[in-house]
Amino acid sequence: MKKVEIAVGIIRSQDGKIFITQRGENSHLAGFWEFPGGKVESDETPFMTLQRELAEEIDIHIHHAKYLKTVEHQYSDRFIIIHAYLVEEWDGEPFAVEGQNSRWVYEDELNADDFPDANRILIEMLKNQDQSM
Repeated sequence: MKKVEIAVGIIRSQDGKIFITQRGENSHLAGFWEFPGGKVESDETPFMTLQRELAEEIDIHIHHAKYLKTVEHQYSDRFIIIHAYLVEEWDGEPFAVEGQNSRWVYEDELNADDFPDANRILIEMLKNQDQSM
């Protein structure tokens, strides 16, 4: 079974919107929305991955990120480990460098059905942030 470890950034603006991107048509779970991030390389910590991936994928440079949670999820073909961070301080204006769809949405507009199953816990946490963030 394939094991994939990733780091994602929940990019939250001062007005409470979250930046999300859509998975490309040739990727695993194509068409679903996701929080930007990517695979942890063998020589990286999850935070290092977060910094690198957000620079590569959405052209921002983070100042600070708050670790939120590590989520593990079993798909039929792979085991996913997600290290999630809240990012509220960065340089640059996020955009999808690779041309995929992206948008800003209010936290209460996030729909877990639009995201891969592994993200459900993170979306629930955002919607109930008074308890967990």
